[in-house]
Amino acid sequence: MGVDLRQVVAGVLTLTMFIMLGQMIKREHFDSAAQEKFPGGAGDVENAKAMEQSFVTLAKKSNGPWMEDRQALKPCWDESITDKSQETEGEGFVTFSLTNGPEYHVSQVADAVVTAKYLRATLVLPTIRGSKPGDEMIFDDIYDVDKFMKNLDGVAKVAKDLPNDVSVRNLAVVKVPNRVTEDQIAEEIEPIFRRKGNVKLATYFPSVNMKKNEPKSNSDSVACLAMFGTLELQPEVNEVVDSMVDRLRALSRKSDGRFIAVDLRVEILEKAACHESDANGQKSCYSPHEIAVFLRKTGFDKDTTIYLTQPRWDRSLNILKDIFPKTYTKENIMPADKKSKFLESEDSEFEKVIDFYICSQSDIFVPAISGLLYANVAGKRIASGKNQIIVPADIPGSSALITNFISPYVSKKEHLAYSCFC
Repeated sequence: MGVDLRQVVAGVLTLTMFIMLGQMIKREHFDSAAQEKFPGGAGDVENAKAMEQSFVTLAKKSNGPWMEDRQALKPCWDESITDKSQETEGEGFVTFSLTNGPEYHVSQVADAVVTAKYLRATLVLPTIRGSKPGDEMIFDDIYDVDKFMKNLDGVAKVAKDLPNDVSVRNLAVVKVPNRVTEDQIAEEIEPIFRRKGNVKLATYFPSVNMKKNEPKSNSDSVACLAMFGTLELQPEVNEVVDSMVDRLRALSRKSDGRFIAVDLRVEILEKAACHESDANGQKSCYSPHEIAVFLRKTGFDKDTTIYLTQPRWDRSLNILKDIFPKTYTKENIMPADKKSKFLESEDSEFEKVIDFYICSQSDIFVPAISGLLYANVAGKRIASGKNQIIVPADIPGSSALITNFISPYVSKKEHLAYSCFC
């Protein structure tokens, strides 16, 4: 049988076209990340391409492995704590300061309210101290005073300031362990309060313990209310957070407006202890490179929008942006007219608060660093039904289901929030 030369030529041309098309698609897939990347060295581009090549065998999902929010939980603490008929007003004042950022503020407020309630003392609105000496703000620079006082109505009396006849210098300073108990107040704080008449609390954190416990006493219910029902942002700060969240959603059209927030701060990653694993092989933090690998292996594509808590862009983040071009820090997405106030310094309380609340509202939260921010963002997310908290890990294979990495705070319901909400 003769061979039709025209059929042979047509077959060769068809095969050639398919090969060329495949190469064009492959080049476009690899090069687009490099073209859109944050400015960096050529080595970062090559690393990004090598990483991308290792992921070509992954099963691709057009919108990524996103999960839906659950219904917000309802408070299940004892409502009798807000019964005014049971409120007994005593004498004396309890003062305190908020320090180290909002992840600490939550616990500091809870301990102060529990103590004031137990002592039947008046709680004085706290100041907010920054990390530098003399860096101090008033409570309503960040938080809504009226809502704070209203939400504690019937629980503890709240004063905006100490009366003129009470000197701040004469206050007895008492250290309070995080999640202070009634027994500790009775043994360590009440004797000093009765003797001095007023106290100033200083909360310390012997451990990051936000594990669940069943409310068994009146103070547990008071702590739940104080942690989850008192601190709300004042309008201007809330507006900035909302505008940044809206901006991130607008940048995420290909993901139906969904974005990931990653708590990743370079100054912590550079500490030696950050790179050590515990007895179970778990690490306390993950690098930008490791986060990029983790997110790709769990199925997120290059169009995924990522928000980082890192204050300003650092070159070490380039490898992450090479793989996920839509990676931003707050300086990229904050409204221009707000930067002079809210980006005044790299360690300002404003920036810490913005990070905390964006991480609480994102569609997925990834704590690249373990610690109190992770723990208290998790609590806020659990209460609002945003259970998509993904703990990173080193994945040995080429891919894995994202559901394998749900935080045990959620998967095992280990978090204190499950004691407060139902």
